[in-house]
Amino acid sequence: MTLEETIKQLPDSAGIYQYFDTNGRLLYIGKAKNLANRVKSYFHFTPHLRANTNLSGRITKMINETHSMNYIVVNSEHDALILENSLIKQLHPKYNILLRDDKTYPYIYVDNAQKYPRFEITRKIIAKSSQITYYGPYSVGARDILDSIYEICKLVQKKGSLASKKLCLYYQIQKCLGPCELPIKDEVYEKELKLAQELIQNKKLLIQKLEEKMHFYAENLRFEEASELRDRIERISRSQIKSEIDFASGENYDIFVIKNRASRAVVVRIFMRHGKIISSSHDFIPLNEGYDESELYQRVLLEFYAHEKPPIIAPILVASEFDGLEIIEKHLTKVFEKKAQIKIPKRGNKKQLIELALLNAQELLKQDTNKDETKLLEEIQELFKLQRLPNRVEIFDNSHMSGMATVGAMVVYEDAKFDKKSYRTYHLQAKDEYAQMRETLSRRVESFSKNSPPDLWIIDGGATLLKLAHDIVSSHGVFIDIIAISKEKIDAKAHRAKGRANDIVHTLKESFKLKSSDKRLQWIQNLRDEAHRSAITFHKKTKLKRDQESKLLNLKGISEAKVKKLLNHFGTFEALKSVDIEELGTLLNPKDAKTIKNIYN
Repeated sequence: MTLEETIKQLPDSAGIYQYFDTNGRLLYIGKAKNLANRVKSYFHFTPHLRANTNLSGRITKMINETHSMNYIVVNSEHDALILENSLIKQLHPKYNILLRDDKTYPYIYVDNAQKYPRFEITRKIIAKSSQITYYGPYSVGARDILDSIYEICKLVQKKGSLASKKLCLYYQIQKCLGPCELPIKDEVYEKELKLAQELIQNKKLLIQKLEEKMHFYAENLRFEEASELRDRIERISRSQIKSEIDFASGENYDIFVIKNRASRAVVVRIFMRHGKIISSSHDFIPLNEGYDESELYQRVLLEFYAHEKPPIIAPILVASEFDGLEIIEKHLTKVFEKKAQIKIPKRGNKKQLIELALLNAQELLKQDTNKDETKLLEEIQELFKLQRLPNRVEIFDNSHMSGMATVGAMVVYEDAKFDKKSYRTYHLQAKDEYAQMRETLSRRVESFSKNSPPDLWIIDGGATLLKLAHDIVSSHGVFIDIIAISKEKIDAKAHRAKGRANDIVHTLKESFKLKSSDKRLQWIQNLRDEAHRSAITFHKKTKLKRDQESKLLNLKGISEAKVKKLLNHFGTFEALKSVDIEELGTLLNPKDAKTIKNIYN
């Protein structure tokens, strides 16, 4: 069926639609309350099928690349919204904007129903109780604020302290009143509790108290403690935008604004609680194929409130109207279990908040230090004919020793630095290099629903492993730019001359032998070397643990040959520990099986 025939037979139902190019690569995923009306709005049908003249340049370019389409009918516009968001995260279409900020923000809470309440950190609602008070969310510094409260206020420091019914070290160093053993009056403990609550809500006062402590420690030559407080003060100060705005009221607001330049946008979030700004955060967003403010606002709000009902629900302020505001508001009403409000302030204090956020967004774009990196990435994109600017890159390598302790590693590079929190390591079952890389990449692809695909994969290997990687992502309906890097081979052996790597970079269509001074090659080598380092480090840890486990079994009479046989079958010692005695008995004699179960029980 041709594209025009598919469009003309679309139903008048809610659903999502997908556009593909001539190579079957996914270009765009959209949602619609009425599929027929929405998709037809992109096209003119006479004298031939072509892009509607009212479209933006970005969408016109997309329609000109569109060769075919698919669609999925759902029950409601809300269902279409959820499905669209899920598929965009999993498949990363070329023309959709993808946000990677899927983190949840922590809150500090106190359960006032306890006899001696204490403060904890949570990322979700603890229980449906009117006795629990939440403070937050905090983009950074929640743990530092909590530690500071226990530094300054004489509260019960640990959950288990009261159970012991004996005074502990915290009482001795005057950081706790000692209600576990001493008859502390309620009003005395309440005074400390109120001070803690005031410090959480008033960062200026909290920082003042910490500075007093820091100077006290310094004067008493307790420099390590003074240094720790200095660093904590810096982190707490960094958690919010500096502003004198104070509504002198109990108003709460979540503020979201977006600003952009040609290839990059920034989203700024500000959180006001009880009339004061308590924290803020921002994220840069690469714009591979142009800017769509409406789509970006939708993605920002969907991602921030994606996980579950937040502990504190506040009206949402945004800088401007955007397409889809009503459906986002309906969706958030379901998430919040109460009426969600998205407002565009036109005047007064709330307008001041928007202007403050926009001012900070503009400043962030000015101060963005990634211009040199962006220029290099553009050169890499041009040389290797990449579909996307490689803003986020995943690099893969495997490591083993004679087929033992085989592991895989994935490192992540984004915004001109390695994102170590996103690194992943894998224990592998496969025995040869090809199968090991297939196992590593397959496991990563299977996690796309939880952790979206990057812009680029770099494989440590040659053309064969490159093709393998393309086959794996294609089989899952995903398109990712992929390149591989391998060492030059002379007489079938990898060659290094005078310590300098003669590396070759491969794409599906071409291989590149760049000069060692080429910045583009050095960038790829740097990423490959970090993946290699990560794989080797994990391999060494795995091998050390394996050797220790092997020695333990050897001491109990299980020979090295039998240990090897077990690992060849079960893969790791962790898997071996969970195996029942009957399954062990199929590989070893009953006596050895019983010995192993006794060791791990």
